[in-house]
Amino acid sequence: MMFKKSLVLLAITSSLLTACSEQATTQSTNKASKEETAQISSVKTMSASEKANQLFDAIFDEGVARSPMMQTYLGIKTDYDKWDDISEENSNKELAFAQANLKRVKTIDSSALDEQTLISYHLLVQNLENEIADHKWRFHTYPVNQMHGLHSRVPAFLINQHSIKTVKEARDYIARVQGAKHFLEQLTVQLKLREELGIIAPKFVFAHVIRDSKNILVGAPFGEGKDSTILADFTKKVNKLEISTDEKSTLIADVESALISGIKPGYEQLVSYLQVLETKADDRDGAWKFPEGEAFFKNALQRTTTTDLSAEDIHQTGLSEVARIHAEMRMIMEKVGYEGELAEFFEFMRTDKQFYYAGNDEGRQQYLNKAVGLIDEMKGRLDSLFLTKPKAELKVKAVEAFREKSAGKAFYQQPAPDGSRPGVYYANLYDMEAMPSYQMAALAYHEGIPGHHMQLAIKQELTGIPKFRKFGGYTAHTEGWGLYSEMIPKEIGLYQDPYSDFGRLAMELWRACRLVVDTGIHTQKWTREQGIEY
Repeated sequence: MMFKKSLVLLAITSSLLTACSEQATTQSTNKASKEETAQISSVKTMSASEKANQLFDAIFDEGVARSPMMQTYLGIKTDYDKWDDISEENSNKELAFAQANLKRVKTIDSSALDEQTLISYHLLVQNLENEIADHKWRFHTYPVNQMHGLHSRVPAFLINQHSIKTVKEARDYIARVQGAKHFLEQLTVQLKLREELGIIAPKFVFAHVIRDSKNILVGAPFGEGKDSTILADFTKKVNKLEISTDEKSTLIADVESALISGIKPGYEQLVSYLQVLETKADDRDGAWKFPEGEAFFKNALQRTTTTDLSAEDIHQTGLSEVARIHAEMRMIMEKVGYEGELAEFFEFMRTDKQFYYAGNDEGRQQYLNKAVGLIDEMKGRLDSLFLTKPKAELKVKAVEAFREKSAGKAFYQQPAPDGSRPGVYYANLYDMEAMPSYQMAALAYHEGIPGHHMQLAIKQELTGIPKFRKFGGYTAHTEGWGLYSEMIPKEIGLYQDPYSDFGRLAMELWRACRLVVDTGIHTQKWTREQGIEY
């Protein structure tokens, strides 16, 4: 009886479980069906503009997924142990992606888009069309140059972009140090492809590039002395990790091995090739020497200025701007009571010791402190000028020693979108006689606040626009804002010191002279010496 009862109970239990299972399956199926229906309904109800922006972001994200270095710039750590692929094969793949993406974008009915999305549509179409058209000119560049070539980007990227918060990220750094050998080999291949076309940088460039490349191999573990640039950076970052001393020692030993087997042979083969290439270089400085050089430079002017102005138009604009600024400078010369010609006043401003900080560590620190003070003062005035201010912090930093001899006077590096890295205003303090105190304010306003930091940080913090607009840009717009940002402080009563106002004009004059010299060298066959003399 007990056995029979047990069978009956088992049968009843089994039936109940089966019924419950079937009910659960039915409910699960119904739930999944409802979710799918909701998703389909959501897609159907999504506006044309929403669909377009979704596509715009998808194209951007796909591009970022193919670029480990861009990921790092954006604070993404997916391929944190890799470098970009700069091979010709990958260049052709990127062309194919651009062509396919242009077709995807052109399937959009632009007449159904709202005003802001229509702007995005036209900008992305233009970007993709330009990328496709410019593939023809991919070799008309100098991948290594005296200002900011890929040879100096390797250490700068590791130092300024690759943060280390975990042991894995330290391992990723080591992998990148090891992988730099392949990256530099690809760079050499790119230079050889250009050599075959006769596209070789002017002779003066090579001494700077070779010196900066050799600088990476100075110090431990390559030789005697203090830690090399990359080892010092890695050690500093790893020592901040909350891990045992033995673990830190192991990581540092591993990066030393990677420096010897990765960085060292990579730079040695690059330097070896550059020394050979230097013997083939000449003193022709302009783009006119390239194959189809005139067409290339015309295209470059269009891309940079976003106009159809000719080289001659730009040259004449530069000349007229120089004349205007000189006239304003004469007014300042009179205001300070200087008697003499403008050229003599320039010489006075260039050489008088009152305008320069000492060329030692103390003088450099004084410069940085003053720059921070100028930016902080301007921050306090922003509320009277702007409704929107950047959330990202701004850091003032001297250009690193390994590249300071050839880097620009000052430049800006935008922050990581997630706030993990601040924006950085770099001041090049290698030669303190090239950094007069009367230009400090204009430089700080241009690179920092209300200049590039405010503009670029706010742009990437915007909502409601696609990512390619947040993180892309146009030189004419970016530098136009920088130049305007030098004037804004004057409009609210700053530059009370006439010499400081002269510094503002000197910065503006620098830009105007570029219009003259750039077009002079690339279309009128000016020599470098003519450019310097001008």
